Amino acid sequence: MSRKPMAAATLSVADEIVRFEGVSMRYGDGPEVLHDLNFGLRAGSFHFVTGPSGAGKTTLLRLISLAARPTEGRLEIFGQDVVHAGVKTRPAIRRRIGVVFQDLLLLDHLSVFDNAALPLRISGRRPSEYRGDVAELLSWVGLGERMDSMPATLAGGEKQRLAIARAVVNRPDILLADEPTGNVDQDMALRLFRLFVELNRLGTTVLIATHDQDLVARSNRPILHLEHGRMTARAAGLEPA
Repeated sequence: MSRKPMAAATLSVADEIVRFEGVSMRYGDGPEVLHDLNFGLRAGSFHFVTGPSGAGKTTLLRLISLAARPTEGRLEIFGQDVVHAGVKTRPAIRRRIGVVFQDLLLLDHLSVFDNAALPLRISGRRPSEYRGDVAELLSWVGLGERMDSMPATLAGGEKQRLAIARAVVNRPDILLADEPTGNVDQDMALRLFRLFVELNRLGTTVLIATHDQDLVARSNRPILHLEHGRMTARAAGLEPA
């Protein structure tokens, strides 16, 4: 990846980029999925989110990506209160966040290349400006020979890698990934992890929800652990409430 760092690299590592204050979350009339979360993440940090199925990992990422709103508490991203943010503010915040969810949300009518390049196209960049960078990134994730293919022809692991490429192509300020290595072999998992590390080195704040304990152990990165919707473990790099 040869491009220069973008907005993420301009943020000081001393800045707090995410702040949860008494945040709880439930869907409809159901039980609380997350309960009274109080923590902050600094710009340029790298954390894993771990915990059993149903602990609230995906919901935590959905809140930070603005795909859901807390039912209680205050959530600030980039210093802005996103719970009460207006319709004009939220899209601008979302554009600074790259997301890889388990459902992937690829566009079946676009090629592999065009899916990966979509965030750059939406931001107004011309194909001539980004064609080489997108091709380089797709080669890095093992899709260099599939750039003209359509998503329906890809295997599950290939779709996963395409979703990751799309999420990181514009070097977001925050990268959120939900089980990003769940459908790939160990060698590719480590290769993708190196991509996340490189983005983090350039300034992107990375938050990965995973069950892959081997990857967590190899990385030696701080961990946010959830149990029954509560944060039960904190590690270096977290700001106290």
